Amino acid sequence: MRKVLSVILLVTLVLSLAACGSTTTTTAAPAATTAAGAETTPAAETPAVEKIVLANNKVEIDEQLKAFAAEYSKTAGVTVEIATTGGGADYGGNLKAQLQSGNMPDIFVIEGPAGYSDWKDIIADLGDQPWVADTDFSYTVDGKIIGFPVAIEGYGMAYNKALLEKADIDPATLTNFNAYKAAFEKLDSMKADLGIDAVVSMAASTATGMTWVTGLHNFNIYLTAGLPYGDTTVIDKLLMGEVDEPRLKQYAEYVNMLFKYADKEVLLNGNYDAQAQAFAAGKTVFLHQGNWVDPTLKTLEADFEMAYAPHAPFVEDTDGVLAAPPSWYVVNGDSAGAEEAKKFLNAIATTEAGHKYMVEAAGMIPAFKSVKLTPAVPLSKSIMEWASAGKTYSWQQYKMPSGFGMDTLGPIYEQLASGAVDTAGFVELIKGEVATVPDLLG
Repeated sequence: MRKVLSVILLVTLVLSLAACGSTTTTTAAPAATTAAGAETTPAAETPAVEKIVLANNKVEIDEQLKAFAAEYSKTAGVTVEIATTGGGADYGGNLKAQLQSGNMPDIFVIEGPAGYSDWKDIIADLGDQPWVADTDFSYTVDGKIIGFPVAIEGYGMAYNKALLEKADIDPATLTNFNAYKAAFEKLDSMKADLGIDAVVSMAASTATGMTWVTGLHNFNIYLTAGLPYGDTTVIDKLLMGEVDEPRLKQYAEYVNMLFKYADKEVLLNGNYDAQAQAFAAGKTVFLHQGNWVDPTLKTLEADFEMAYAPHAPFVEDTDGVLAAPPSWYVVNGDSAGAEEAKKFLNAIATTEAGHKYMVEAAGMIPAFKSVKLTPAVPLSKSIMEWASAGKTYSWQQYKMPSGFGMDTLGPIYEQLASGAVDTAGFVELIKGEVATVPDLLG
């Protein structure tokens, strides 16, 4: 009996050790051998896990991402599951709940410094991945690459090509303040001939919720336009409660010029849709919006050629648009599926199927230089062309304290738009609020 028990225990121990090994290591299949016993090329490695999970926060690409993941899974030896949370749901809260329950996904999304701060202890280093050399938009912290850019979004001054041609204005010349001033004056004098109501379609109303346009996107022109991509000089000063006053004064003149030549009804009372409608109807030459407006313009049947010119607030040229990823995929370094997660991201960036998924299926602007496909919609196509040429300025507005751009700075723009303050007053109000930033940061 004792001998039988010993045999049973021995078998159990061997099986237990085998089971443990299969869940924690990646093993290669046995190499094939020739008749003479010579070893040939080893078979493909067997993944350490059978499934990885990507937690997606963009409901608009849910179907397309799932389709790409399903095709990838057919040959990868691992199933990629897409778990989408969005449409007003709390993505960050969901992640934290998954961490507590031990179900943290293998790939998840961060949108900037706050997301990185929440998850920095588990985020894997991606610096050795093949796609890194193919993009200028990876998320980097202290020289360490940790984020895969999901896509690029960008903005500048969208223009109606036919109207500029009719006014004999070359959009390629719109790279500094004086060029815009001359163009705006000429277009304003030709309103009747051009059939327009105003030169610019832009909204600055707090009541209609347009402070994200002014206090975030427009203010970022002050923060980054004309600076090398990723330069943090101006935002660093802001976080210390200081402004670059000569730069801020020039920027204020540019904002005031946009407001001067904007459709006043749209500027003071309009919302996002009103902005788009005026431009789509050919009633303005320029639109102050990003490439995310493409679907709206398509719905409104805007049937003219359009593209982007730079925001150019300074006397010196700023020959580029403001473009950046709105979010990045990061890999859970604590996951047994981390290596498979890296392979999946690499497939998006470096394969023909991945390129088609990003551009043709999801309609995104890819962040990778090797992608030769172009979006079908015009403003996204224009942003991609600027990015491919390396003519972009970064987004630094999301480094400001929470609510500072929309709730604090946004109303100051409305005061300038309504005439409640002039440019000097605008500058002083901005300076006063910036001085409070260190206290807001604690």
